[in-house]
Amino acid sequence: MNIYFACSITGGRKDEKNYKEIVQALITDGHHVPTADLADSEVIALEKIIDPLEVYCRDTNWIQGCDVLIAEISTPSHGVGYEIGYALTLGKPVICLHRSDVTVSKMILGNQDGNLSIFSYRTIEDALGNLRSHLDEIKKL
Repeated sequence: MNIYFACSITGGRKDEKNYKEIVQALITDGHHVPTADLADSEVIALEKIIDPLEVYCRDTNWIQGCDVLIAEISTPSHGVGYEIGYALTLGKPVICLHRSDVTVSKMILGNQDGNLSIFSYRTIEDALGNLRSHLDEIKKL
């Protein structure tokens, strides 16, 4: 599958280790992840030099072309929230996951869109197991 992975960049990188493990698992499972570099530590420096219009065009094109958007939402991010809404507007399946010890926006939790799945996790192993199950369900559609 072609997966758009969304995570916080400028909002904070506390969960960067989880981002890396999620992206690596997706790639190992044979998925294409055009946003894989967002999990890397170097992304902050790279994003500082890219024009905002270029980022918007690049990312919205990737979302339009993806089969599913996966968002790690433990760290609040305006951009990730926008990407989630954009993907849902396009009718794309969206999977949001977050650490069980964080408070998540009620705008995300209260969204009843049938294409939106949200789950919390305690360990990265739990997160990956849930992601794989959700992706298997999406493949069946």
